[in-house]
Amino acid sequence: MAERPEDLNLPNAVIARIIKDALPDGVNIGKDARLAISKAASVFVLYATSCANNFAMKGKRKTISAQDVLLAMNDMEFERFVGPLKEALEAFKNEQKSKKQASEQKKKAKEAAANGGADTEAMVTETEEAQEEEAPDDEGDEGEGEEEGEGEDEEEGEGDESEEEESS
Repeated sequence: MAERPEDLNLPNAVIARIIKDALPDGVNIGKDARLAISKAASVFVLYATSCANNFAMKGKRKTISAQDVLLAMNDMEFERFVGPLKEALEAFKNEQKSKKQASEQKKKAKEAAANGGADTEAMVTETEEAQEEEAPDDEGDEGEGEEEGEGEDEEEGEGDESEEEESS
């Protein structure tokens, strides 16, 4: 757990970028307002995490799942966020699945090249075509992917640790 209350705050650079992306061009925000938003965001994240943890504990689990977070949003009376969160979660899962498939195809192509297979060039072409088909269309989605992905690496890491604890 955090040793100091300041350790629980979100990074200022992240908060500043989110605020900047949310405000129209030419609108400035004061330092004190940015600090207030940062504190409010930190409190919200801690409260949502606590509520989601309660659902995980009710399920006799140590790892908080996406379903726990969605249930916590309903419990906290933030129902209007559940739909967008489900969509973002689905998009994230699809992106991860595409990356994994592309990685596996590249690995197979490299193995075939190392073995001197005749189909090496065909496999490389197939891999490139699959990547082009699965590449997300970023038009009109500027800034949205950044917000979704910010905490994802941490979430995966935390889940790995929890799974290790459970298996011990």
